[in-house]
Amino acid sequence: MKRVAFVFPGQGSQAVGMGQDMYNAYEEVKSLFQAADERLPQPITPLMFEGPAEELTKTENAQPALLLTSAAIYQVLQNEGVRPVVTAGHSLGEYSALVAAGVLRAEEAAVLVNKRGQLMEKAYPAGQGSMAAVLGLSLEAIQDVLETVDKEHGEIVDAANINCPGQVVISGTKKGIELAEPLLKEAGAKRVLMLNVSGPFHSRLMKQAAEEFASVLGDVEKADASIPVYANVTAEKVLDQKEIEQLLVQQLYSPVRFEETVVNMLQNDELDAIVEVGNGKVLSGLVKKINRRTTTFNVQDPESLQAFLAWYKEEE
Repeated sequence: MKRVAFVFPGQGSQAVGMGQDMYNAYEEVKSLFQAADERLPQPITPLMFEGPAEELTKTENAQPALLLTSAAIYQVLQNEGVRPVVTAGHSLGEYSALVAAGVLRAEEAAVLVNKRGQLMEKAYPAGQGSMAAVLGLSLEAIQDVLETVDKEHGEIVDAANINCPGQVVISGTKKGIELAEPLLKEAGAKRVLMLNVSGPFHSRLMKQAAEEFASVLGDVEKADASIPVYANVTAEKVLDQKEIEQLLVQQLYSPVRFEETVVNMLQNDELDAIVEVGNGKVLSGLVKKINRRTTTFNVQDPESLQAFLAWYKEEE
């Protein structure tokens, strides 16, 4: 049997129409979406299928939409007999990974990440925090610049997503990022791209949200993981539900160590492929930048599902 890892996308991968082809093709997808719609404060499925995009992109909506799409596609893969040996997610995607590992139930996880999104949105004044992608500069050089901005101007900016060689996302006060941009370019960054996000996610400015989220998370039923999950905070495998809970709280204000996670997977887990389960192809692209020899698949609709299954089930 082939050995595969499943990775699950995070915020930014949402798009109007997401999950609709799978919803129309598979009864288990329809059932999960309908069950989640009944549990959420307002149904998410119409927003996923029809938009508007501005509403879907709001953190509290994008998070359950992405989780549901990933969890539903995972259910289809499971019913087709596909079993990953390890799993991981990018930021919000870590919750989809935990659903796949049996730590959380999908409908409850959708409600949980909706609340997570609300807390993230209100943690820092709108318009005063921001994020930017820094291309073509080492993490060490970026951190040197961010320390300078902190010491000389008192503005908090942190490394938020360590995605792949030459791609690091920074997060902090809007003023801090504006001060950092020319210094980063002076240090050798090819580009600094402002991201269309509503807050300084995965930075120290999210600590208040993390404190509030801890009590919400504590009320959700959890189990130990049935397969190892690579945690964003440590880039190491975790199985114990109590440890997972602590790491999810820390994740809100800590960097997402995706590059390190993929390197560790490829070194430790004897994988035949890494499969992105959910909307878009962002993570598949990052994996190729981390190690271009890695076999990758993205499963987001019936066509890409069949392409993966044909490979997975072929005789070796």
